[in-house]
Order: sequence, then C-alpha cells, then structure tokens
Amino acid sequence: MADVSTSGGGQQAPGISMSGILLFNPRSANAKYRVPNSILNIAASVEGKYPWVIVDGNREIDPLARIMQCLETGNYKYVGFTVMPGPQLKQAIPFSKTIKEYFPEVKMIWGGYFPTNQFKPVLQSGYVDFVINGPGDHCFPELIDALENNKPYELIKNLIYKSGDQIVKTRKEDLIEQDNLPDLPYDKLDEFYPMEKYLGKTYLGNKTLAYHSSIGCPFTCSFCAVVPTYEARWKAKSAQKVYRDIKFIKDKWGADAIEFHDNNFFVSEKRSVEFAKLILPEKMTWWGMARIDTMHKFKDESLALIREAGCRIIFFGAESGNNALLKQMDKGGTQNGDQIEEFAARMKKFDIIPEYSFVLGMPAPTPEEVEAQIDFEISFIKKIKRINPHTEIILYTYSPVATEGSDLYNDALSKGFRFPEKLEDWISPAWENFDLRKNPLTPWLTPGMIDKIKNFETVLNGYYPTITDIRLSSFKRKAMHLVAGLRYNINVHKYPYEIKLLHRLWKYRQPEIQGF
Repeated sequence: MADVSTSGGGQQAPGISMSGILLFNPRSANAKYRVPNSILNIAASVEGKYPWVIVDGNREIDPLARIMQCLETGNYKYVGFTVMPGPQLKQAIPFSKTIKEYFPEVKMIWGGYFPTNQFKPVLQSGYVDFVINGPGDHCFPELIDALENNKPYELIKNLIYKSGDQIVKTRKEDLIEQDNLPDLPYDKLDEFYPMEKYLGKTYLGNKTLAYHSSIGCPFTCSFCAVVPTYEARWKAKSAQKVYRDIKFIKDKWGADAIEFHDNNFFVSEKRSVEFAKLILPEKMTWWGMARIDTMHKFKDESLALIREAGCRIIFFGAESGNNALLKQMDKGGTQNGDQIEEFAARMKKFDIIPEYSFVLGMPAPTPEEVEAQIDFEISFIKKIKRINPHTEIILYTYSPVATEGSDLYNDALSKGFRFPEKLEDWISPAWENFDLRKNPLTPWLTPGMIDKIKNFETVLNGYYPTITDIRLSSFKRKAMHLVAGLRYNINVHKYPYEIKLLHRLWKYRQPEIQGF
C-alpha cells in the first residue's frame, strides 16, 4: 500500500456509517516480513459477516497515517490490535491512544500475549475497551455481534473488560478443534499486500513461510508467557490440513521453506511423522519448536524421516542443566541435565541442528547462589558445545511472567520485582529490553551479574557464530572464531570489546531477537 498523509488536523471525524473492522499488526521487526497469522485468524473469523481490512505495520511506511485514513471514511467501527510483548508495543500503545483521541466512538480490542498477561494496565489505560483472553476465533465475532445488536457480552468466553471500576474476566473457552476453523484468507491478504514479500529469504530458504499448525502447549513452565493463555492445553491441525495449506502457498506463491511458529510443534510423534511423509516430496526445508524430553522419546526412524523430509533445525527450551532449577521453573515432564546432554549427541547423529535456549539469572536466596547458578550454566553450555559443536545456543536472562499464583512469580514479587502499572511505561527502552529477555530489571541480579551473562554471550557468539545468519561470509565467521578463541578457551569473558566491534561492524544477527 502506498504511504498516505493523515488529514483532519485534530478535528472530530465524521460519524461511523458502517460496521467495518480494521485489524492492525504492529511492527515487530525491521525489513523482515512474516504472514500476520494471528490477525489473519481473526479476519477469517469474521469473513463473510463483516467487512474488514488489514493494516500491517511491517509493510507500511506510516501505518498510523494509513489507519487514520481508513477510519476517516466512517466505514470502520471496530479496531483490533494483536500485541506481543516487546517491539509491537512501540506502535500499539501510542497508536491506540491517538485513535481513541480522534475517534472516541471506535471500539478498541487488543489480543495477544501482552494484553492477556498485562490486562490490568491495558484496560486501565482508558483507550482499550476489550482484551481477548486467548484464542479469538469465537470470542471476537461474538463480541462484534453483541456490540452490533446491543446485546450483553458477559457470557462470551475469553473476554476481559472493565465494568465501572471493576475488571471482569469471563470463563475460558475449551480449545477449538483447529481443523474446523475456516481457512485463512491468504488471497484477500494478497490484495492488501503482495504475498511474495511475506515469503522472506532466511537460513531455511529463499521464500520462507511463517505458519501456525497448533496452539498452546501441554506444559506449565512458570517462566513462559504461553501458560496463562492456554493453561497447559494444546490443539493441533491435522497433518493433512497443514500439508494442504502449505502446498497451496507453495504452488501459488513459490514458498520453499517453513517456519512453524507453534509453541510446541512436535507434541505428537504420530502427527510429526505423518506430516514428514506428506511434505517429503515437496523438497521444502523447515524449522519448529519442541521439548527435549518429548522428542528424546521419538524412535530413531521417526527422527531420520523428519530430517529426510527437510527439517534442518529445531528449537528446544533446554533452560538449565541444573535439575533443581528445572524444578523451580516448573519445567514439568522428565527433562534433566543428563538428558539435555544425551539429546544433543543424538541430534548430531541425525544431522538435525538442536537450537538450545537457556534462561540465566533465576532468583535464589543469596547473591552468591545467583552468581553460582550463572557460573554453572556457562560451564554447562560449554559442555554441550563440546558434545555437539553444531548446537545453537540462545541465551536469555530470566524475566518474570505474570502467572498469578505460581511459586516463581510469587518469589519474584517477594524480592521486590514489580511490573509497570501504567501502560505507557512499557515502551521505555528498559522495559522493551525486558520483553526481549535482555535486561530483566530484577532486583536480585546485580549489574556485574548481567555483564557476566552478556559478556559470555558475546564471546560465545564470537567463537561459535550462529549458522542462521546468512549474511556472514566464511571469512567473517573464521575471523570472529579466531578473535574469540583465546577468551573462550581460557574462560576470560570480561570486556570483549574486540568481538563487540566485529559484531557491530558486520551487523551480527542474534536469532533470539531478530529471528533467522
């Protein structure tokens, strides 16, 4: 869409004449486009019932101007935002505020992990009317129906809203059978924004498709933002449905690779194998997320087939090699430090790259214990690298998640941690970094501890540059490896300025922030 300038000059817009819906996907990355699946799901839920338009913040030079242009037509009574923690807040918060200022009669509806977890500051902001608490496939159209017909919405499931000074949370809905949902309207999205640009060049392929094949996760890790949304529930599309969707996009727009953005793609070995058999003839490469203890139970022939069918890399939440910390995190299942090591070795045999994430900086009774935990994880990560040097390592610092009632969250509160009470405070640089799990703002982590984590990460990324950064030449990789070698091998991680200089010079890509 072409950039347009906003008209109106602060005057009130004309009255709304139609019951249209404007769906907005706030910018999440620079120069990287992915199919806005969450917004597209909502569009599918109202297709044929109400007119709708999508504005994609990743594809617009001035998305607010585009939104205001649409609203000034008087054709849109409802605005829906999908909001993930982190970068999307930088547009979601000020845009919502501006929309309400100019169009107070418009109903503002937010969905996504952020408003689900932080519904209090969102609704108390005064410019968000409703929060969709989890999947909106039924909730969103039912809410629009109720508002259109001036009927009560108190019994609509998955809804959070203000009634006077009180915040009301309705009952959670059982997860919907995914195959029963309408197909996503890719063709109509293509009318707004050409689909080809959503198929980006990545480590996996030249035209990489972002796709959701399931929702939720059957585990209750207390550091995970998914848990309050799905409450240890998981529902997946059938392998046949997933294959049909992907085949359609491959045949029509040339997709050659897939990023499965499921929270846990490989829950079912049967479904994973069935999909692998279907996709194998298509010669596509793909990536997904899994749990180590789940996939370690997969048969050898299943893992071999998954690799043959194009799976090149899988993201695993290793989190910690410390069994006591895994218990503190409520990791669930059977995962332990020995298993994390064994599985890294096993993946080497199948030529599947394991992408292990670790969470450092968990709370402990004393500063000495926090420091000891960090030292242990650094040593454990180096051990994993010795076992399987191809293991990709993703480092996060622990950032509390508002899982009310969880021991871990209560522990964080008891040590003085607090979330911002005002919605606008979430777009400060410090809290944006918090959402990216890079600056935890937790009282038990000293600046020295944070520096230790960041410095180790810099040295690690120098000695083992991520394979997913397709811009790094062989020369650059070898140069970083050589420069970081002495530090890595003698455990001197302080002040790695020479490595940081190379990272800055060559714009090193961190997959945990920027993806592939």
